[in-house]
Amino acid sequence: MTRTYTFNAASLNTPWAIGFDSLWDRFHTIESANSVSNYPPYNIVKHDAEHWSIELAVAGFKRSELDVVMAEGVLTITANTNNTDEDVEYVHRGLAKRAFTRKWTLADDVVINDASLMDGVLAIKLERIIPEEKKPRKIEIL
Repeated sequence: MTRTYTFNAASLNTPWAIGFDSLWDRFHTIESANSVSNYPPYNIVKHDAEHWSIELAVAGFKRSELDVVMAEGVLTITANTNNTDEDVEYVHRGLAKRAFTRKWTLADDVVINDASLMDGVLAIKLERIIPEEKKPRKIEIL
């Protein structure tokens, strides 16, 4: 038997959970945006505890057709196609070159180091940077 559970964000309206409503709104927005399609396929690679890469298969897209934007903790990758090959007659078209938007919510301490496009793969390198005040420190006992 499979049970389906739903999360009720209204249950967080308690005196000890202040300011989390926008966080749950972001989760819902990202989840609904990504659940529509699984195009294009992607990988998330964990290199170590502080470094990751997101790899998107974007064969056929030019750099000028791809946008990578980080705003309010959300990484958004968008592809706009120009469809300039209307005069081309395809016998078979296996490379799906259609517009898309993919979004990921990043933690507050994760930054984007760079983005590169090589061999049809868009790679976004991420790094967790922990501020000094959040790192563990040894407390001297007096």
